[in-house]
Amino acid sequence: MATNITEIAPDVYRISVFAEAFDLQFNHFLVKDDEPLLYHTGLRGMHAEIRAAVSGIIPLASLRHIGFSHFESDECGSLHEWLAAAPKAQVVCGAVGALVSVNDFIGREARALVDGETFTTGKYRFRYCRTPHLPHGWDAGVLFEETRKTLFCSDLFHQSGDSEPLTTADVVGRSHKAMKEYQAGVLADYVPYTPLTGRNLEKLAQLKPATLAIMHGSSFTGDCTKAFDDLHRAYREVFGRQP
Repeated sequence: MATNITEIAPDVYRISVFAEAFDLQFNHFLVKDDEPLLYHTGLRGMHAEIRAAVSGIIPLASLRHIGFSHFESDECGSLHEWLAAAPKAQVVCGAVGALVSVNDFIGREARALVDGETFTTGKYRFRYCRTPHLPHGWDAGVLFEETRKTLFCSDLFHQSGDSEPLTTADVVGRSHKAMKEYQAGVLADYVPYTPLTGRNLEKLAQLKPATLAIMHGSSFTGDCTKAFDDLHRAYREVFGRQP
């Protein structure tokens, strides 16, 4: 599997692996700073490719933070391999995820973040936003880089196919199409639509991000507040009436 590396925002590198069998990109984001951060470790089967890409940008041993949204293989499946490669790195995740999955999985204490908690990597400042059941799981949350306003939004705005690294085009339209296709198959109910859904999406829209770092498909720059409003409408149509 080939990797593609693109700087989608200042010091934010998108490392993309396209899995043709699933018609799906798996995107991982490296923030280059005094204390570099990797968001999404990726699947264990993709570790060699992602590791090689990261090592071309920073020395592996300099990695200091490893983050992800929720406990799932493509989010954090290769945590053990990354902690072996970068033994000084600290896992950062939500407090629920640390308690119920991550601490036991890695055999040490992760940095358990509460909603609104911040940390810095040097010149960049990150805020943890708890978003239970969005995109999935009660442990879900996302990171917002406040300096350049990049939102690392995990599976939100999921798109199929091998698309361009960064776009100003309609990512919600692409995501809507993918969700409808999933809803017709074994991956139905990909996003649980609950009374929390609208509140979580509004919470993220209020951040007014400039760039959306999207795990599956193109990242987006443009009117991100409108994109969240449009995404909520798409969720209502695909997954049910607004609670």
